[in-house]
Amino acid sequence: MKFAVLGSVEVTAEDRQVELGGVRQRAILGYLVLHANSVVPTSRILHALWHGAPPATARKMVQNAVSALRRVLAKGTLRTQPPGYVLHVETGAVDLAEFRRLAREGRRAIACGDTAAGAALLNAGLELWRGPALADLVENGLQWPEATALDDERLSALEDRLDAELARGRHREITSELEVLTATDPPRERLCRQFMIALYRSGRQADALRVYRRTRSALVDGLGIEPGRELQELQRRILAHDL
Repeated sequence: MKFAVLGSVEVTAEDRQVELGGVRQRAILGYLVLHANSVVPTSRILHALWHGAPPATARKMVQNAVSALRRVLAKGTLRTQPPGYVLHVETGAVDLAEFRRLAREGRRAIACGDTAAGAALLNAGLELWRGPALADLVENGLQWPEATALDDERLSALEDRLDAELARGRHREITSELEVLTATDPPRERLCRQFMIALYRSGRQADALRVYRRTRSALVDGLGIEPGRELQELQRRILAHDL
């Protein structure tokens, strides 16, 4: 069986999607996938499912949901192990673990000077994403810090890939991608730096400086802060044609 959390929670068996049931069952499974092969205490599951104090019947609800999941998962996959439950998965069966492996190998290749291989590995990991992490659970109001952290992992891997592409001289190829990525509020300064570099190296100095002004305005107006030192230094170097 394959388990996926980089997008909506999904399970596939022999290339067919498994019907997981309602939100509670999907949430319990998603949480266990995040902590695959580790015992997750029932108390942590309750905290993940309910904001504030859970209802008196919460533990029974979890037990019922686990029983329903066991009926659709392979035998022995979801086990009771005090003080909670453990989801046993094989190596390579979880998209999150595979993404992290590819990202790790990509960064290692870049550190060794092979930016082409590094960019390819990072891109392979990024292609596993089907949308925001745990998208269906977030849509139903579950606000887990793990989901936010996973989305940050994706963006960090994306930024590392873009740095590798810049190092390969592929600034023209990534300009359009960066234009979309920097249209967020508030903007991520590293992506804005990459966009400015790509534009400048494409002979578009004025556009690069325009990105800086737009980014600064968004940071000052939205967060009340100035751009970081690296972004300010990049603007100075672009003005001086020293890049």
